[in-house]
Amino acid sequence: MLFACTAAHASVKTYDYPEGKEGLTLMHDFSVCADGHPIKTYMCEVNPHRRVQKASWCQFEVIGNAKIQVTRRGEKVNSASVRPLSKSIKYTLVNDSTMEFTVPQVKDNSSYALEVDINGDRDHCLHIFIDGPEQEVYEAPSPDSMVDINWKTVNNHDVFVQNPHLIYFGPGLHKPHDLPSAEIKIPSNATVYLAPGAVVRARLIVDRAENVRIIGRGVLLSPLRGVEITYSRNVEIDGLTIINPQHYTVYGGQSSDITIRNIRSFSRHPWSDGIDMMCCKNVTVEDVFLRNNDDAFAIYNHRWWYWGGSENYHIRRATIFSDLAHPFNIASHGDDRSDNGELLHNIWVEDCDILSADGDGIMAFSCGDKNRVEDVHFKNIRIEDVVSSALFKVMICFSDKYNRAPGNYVRNIWFEDIYFNGDETHLKPNIFKNYDDTHTVSDLHFDNIRINGKKIHVSQ
Repeated sequence: MLFACTAAHASVKTYDYPEGKEGLTLMHDFSVCADGHPIKTYMCEVNPHRRVQKASWCQFEVIGNAKIQVTRRGEKVNSASVRPLSKSIKYTLVNDSTMEFTVPQVKDNSSYALEVDINGDRDHCLHIFIDGPEQEVYEAPSPDSMVDINWKTVNNHDVFVQNPHLIYFGPGLHKPHDLPSAEIKIPSNATVYLAPGAVVRARLIVDRAENVRIIGRGVLLSPLRGVEITYSRNVEIDGLTIINPQHYTVYGGQSSDITIRNIRSFSRHPWSDGIDMMCCKNVTVEDVFLRNNDDAFAIYNHRWWYWGGSENYHIRRATIFSDLAHPFNIASHGDDRSDNGELLHNIWVEDCDILSADGDGIMAFSCGDKNRVEDVHFKNIRIEDVVSSALFKVMICFSDKYNRAPGNYVRNIWFEDIYFNGDETHLKPNIFKNYDDTHTVSDLHFDNIRINGKKIHVSQ
């Protein structure tokens, strides 16, 4: 029996995205209501256990507390989880196939992500993205302010236009067929707005630009990469959902003053990382959800065409579901041209939830290419379970595949208030490893590390 939506109490705004061959694909595993409003669920592809699976996601805006009903179609609900568990959201069963729970109010221009799994099925679960009120809303620019940019879309020009400072994607499907590699280059001093209901099949490139904002609650669908930021400064990304990029979700190279907020990402291709930064400085990431088929976060020094070291990162309130590799991977690549190498330092990671991981380390340092790594802090990290992974991996490494030299050192690393609440038999041994007597790991600090509530001593 499907559960009928009840009368509304909170203020709920729903989003309708274009569907069909080039748009989003509707899913029918779940039906969802938010305070009486039916919410459409869409398909995302994920890759648990190295097998591509179809899962579900939905998104809506709410003002006030909202009562959510989730029905698992064609299956009796014997057990369920609403994650992250740190949000302490309790559900009740309405009938054999429907659960109900209340979500708290979301702050203006903020968001959070929930994952609902039924009967232990994490592979085909439901992801719920809940937005607070959108404070910055743009309308289509007037015709006399438009610039002729020779872009084509499947919709009318009034939903895909540009003026000197605004690139606007209204509700509907946008595919710039005549642009090479389906890419859109964004100039300095521009705002790109993806309205709720917009689906853009292109990657967004910020190259040698400054003062750029990419905002709104639209979707980037199947781009080569989601957003690229190279040789740029003062760039903000806020609110996007990026689905099925072939490579990174957000890619930064030799750029500074980057802010990433409220983005959601799903990827299933090989090397489809979440947020990768190479020689970037002054980076803030907050309130993001990443479910990727490679590293969720990677912070590197020199790679490819980018130089100059990395510093001043603040990552907070990230929710991570790692189908493969590391939630956090630090210092694998660097500049081996000089004895000193490049410095990666002053990294803060706080108040994050790891829903699952499958790799050799959740907080991983694989220091190669003469990198020097120091002053990195992990604090209040909650790990709900792993398929198979160590908690900590801190090593100086040399790999013929990825490095041309071992790293120089890793030192002054802090792990504080780290909680694991899952199956202990799935935990691998922690890794702490020097390369030799002169390429070493030192000054690791552990405070309040708990496994299923029990405080443990971690020795290097």
